Amino acid sequence: MPLAKGAWFRLNNVFLLKITFMEITLILHNLLRWAVLIFGAWTVLNALTGKFGNRSYSGNDNRSNLLFMISCDIQLLLGLILYFSGIWFEKMKGGGMAEVMKNKYDRFFTVEHLSMMLIAWILVHVGRSAVKRASTDSAKHSKMLVFFGIAFVLIIASIPWPFREEIARPLFRWFN
Repeated sequence: MPLAKGAWFRLNNVFLLKITFMEITLILHNLLRWAVLIFGAWTVLNALTGKFGNRSYSGNDNRSNLLFMISCDIQLLLGLILYFSGIWFEKMKGGGMAEVMKNKYDRFFTVEHLSMMLIAWILVHVGRSAVKRASTDSAKHSKMLVFFGIAFVLIIASIPWPFREEIARPLFRWFN
């Protein structure tokens, strides 16, 4: 069955909603953004309080950056599904990159969003490894702050917030 056909959901033999795989994936990608932001903020706050409060590296620090990494991994998977089975990849193949680069909206989702989020994802993974290898608590918090802090800033900058007119998306995407 093609992805665009969708499926009907029903309750007590009443059809409620027709939704496609792509719509479900986009809704999940939108909702998971909040988990990424919450775990990212928690990780950066832990890094700040650990670094500047001379606090020892704890299980809470490890848990926060692990959950940040896991949420980024799932978000990347959903994003890649959207990218390669959605319109962005088709636009790139069909009209060529010259056409994509002329349109701010197309350029953002085809190139900028993907590139920045991939860089952030790499920083999260490299940062997690660097934190594990660091020998002192201070070094662990410093590495957390640098790697996860930069990744968090990139993520925030690469989200299509509603106030960004050219590329705006709603804060919460629900079923149409």
